[in-house]
Amino acid sequence: MNDSPGREPPGSSPADQPEQGPSGEGDAPEGAEAAEPPDGSRPPDRPSAGAGPGSAPGARWAERQPPRGQWPAPWGTPDHPSGPSGRNGSAGPAGSGGWGAGWAQPPPAAKPGTVPLRPLRVGEIIDGALATLRLHWRTALTVSLAVALVSQFLITTVTGLWLQDTSGLEALENDPEPTAAETLDALGGSLGTTGATMVIGMLGTLAGAVLLAPVVSAAVLGRPTSTRETWRAARGRLPRLCGLVVLVPLLVVGAFAAWVAPGLLVVAVGASRPGATLALLGALPGSCAAIWLWVRFSLAAPALVLEKQSVRSALRRSTKLVRGAWWRVFGIQLLALAFVFVVNAVIEIPASAVGMTLGGDSAMEWLAGESSAVGWPFLVVIGIGGTLSMTLTLPITAGVTTLLYVDQRIRREALDLELARAAGVRS
Repeated sequence: MNDSPGREPPGSSPADQPEQGPSGEGDAPEGAEAAEPPDGSRPPDRPSAGAGPGSAPGARWAERQPPRGQWPAPWGTPDHPSGPSGRNGSAGPAGSGGWGAGWAQPPPAAKPGTVPLRPLRVGEIIDGALATLRLHWRTALTVSLAVALVSQFLITTVTGLWLQDTSGLEALENDPEPTAAETLDALGGSLGTTGATMVIGMLGTLAGAVLLAPVVSAAVLGRPTSTRETWRAARGRLPRLCGLVVLVPLLVVGAFAAWVAPGLLVVAVGASRPGATLALLGALPGSCAAIWLWVRFSLAAPALVLEKQSVRSALRRSTKLVRGAWWRVFGIQLLALAFVFVVNAVIEIPASAVGMTLGGDSAMEWLAGESSAVGWPFLVVIGIGGTLSMTLTLPITAGVTTLLYVDQRIRREALDLELARAAGVRS
């Protein structure tokens, strides 16, 4: 092949071009130096064509060598960073893509219902509870409305009949040195309403968690449900439900009372100031003990229904699931309670304003502690607001509790595999 005048093959000069023989082969002229590799090393002398039997196989150099400047770059240089196979994560030959380039990403977890079937994050638990309320709002609100009506009826009745008297507080304010009887009367009157409301609210929360657990379970599997099916699932366990609803608040209140009781006993024997101080000092560890027990037994309600456990077995089951994850369960439950508090404030503050308008001066004086009685219109309006707020928030707290139960079982017992089979999801 003849090059046109003034042009050179790329990577070579005319002086470096080997002369072509008659056969067209580019053998180097006799006596010319062989081309050297670019790293400066000189190849060994070319063995003769008639190498004897003692010569090593493969020691013969090719008859044709590329001209100077056209040697391929050695491996490890920018042109060939990692050799022909593209190891060490670099790209190899065209289309290879490097090591692991063809590996597929793991498939996402199956999600037949409101949550994915894997260990859940905090946001997924809250979102799953809200999604359950959106998808099964008719069943969830019907059940929660029934529980809220009973709870608020009890709270309104107890407050209206027994807990309106604030004369003990008035006597305590007017007497700089109250007697033991006056101190006990003031403490009982001031804490009675709050304590009764908290205990009845705790009973309603537990009852709602038990009754709504089948609804949340059906939502996780993506199955429809109805109020009749929910009642059928809980009807056979009503005695156990009542036992759990009564036993857990008794344990929680008992843990608090055990720390406060010594101070109250000291007040009862006549030492009012030291006794009150001792009771206040015991209130802090008593509250911590009550909260610890409440979180420890918080997953007993779904275990009672979904696993068909007895009351005692459900308490042990909750203890086992919460062990090692107490702070996580406590934090998520606290987050749900904060959400409930906001919803309650949005609903009950306007209800209180309407109640004070209907109750007149007596309601204002009762709230300020200046009167020992309040009219029933104010209490009824407050009860209506409480019923509405509890109806909306009870499905959320029950959903969070049940999803926490599901999450702990997935983490400890691989419940996601059983749920996938129950939902008909192929692994």
